[in-house]
Amino acid sequence: MKASPVLVTLLCVSVNVHLALAQLQLRVRPSPSDHLPVPDLQEDPDPALEPGERDLAPRLLRRKLGSSFDPVFSSIGPPTPGNGSEVTREDEVSLAGVIPREFQQLDFTGLKAAAKTERRVRRWLWSYTRCPVLSMWKDLGVRFWPRYVKEGQCTTERSCSLPEGMFCKPVQSVSVTLLRWHCQQGSREPKSCAWIRAHYPVISQCGCACS
Repeated sequence: MKASPVLVTLLCVSVNVHLALAQLQLRVRPSPSDHLPVPDLQEDPDPALEPGERDLAPRLLRRKLGSSFDPVFSSIGPPTPGNGSEVTREDEVSLAGVIPREFQQLDFTGLKAAAKTERRVRRWLWSYTRCPVLSMWKDLGVRFWPRYVKEGQCTTERSCSLPEGMFCKPVQSVSVTLLRWHCQQGSREPKSCAWIRAHYPVISQCGCACS
């Protein structure tokens, strides 16, 4: 029984897509990381270890943080709908843009398909294997200033590889500088509290990696 041209084309597309994607993943496969996002901190509930009203003066704290203040990844007040408090994907609008070079360079000559079909295959591969960063605000509590940080997460809804087996994982992060209320309490001396600088890492890029 002779196979139909449509079936042959579909089989060729499937085989070549698997081979091309495997070659691409070998070149750009990232090193996975399981340390982000930062888990919730277990704080001592003692209110005596929290900053007072004087210690929370915005002008004083802004001066202490100086140029390290990052309005993109941190917020002084509670984020509200419309200013970034909702979950966002870093690729919501970029999928309609230019296909990255590594996908443009994939060799599909074996498909013997029209240029339009090749473009569709490349865009489908790009969209299927992408690992967008899901961003949302996290309240770190009164002992951090700014107390709100925009954290990133990597989606694990489905595999990002063909064949399946690889999933989106953190591959790059940025460090947000915050002020941390820190108390030292000796056996003889009364506790001494002050704001110190702390670096809080957040996910800035996700990539397709082995589990």
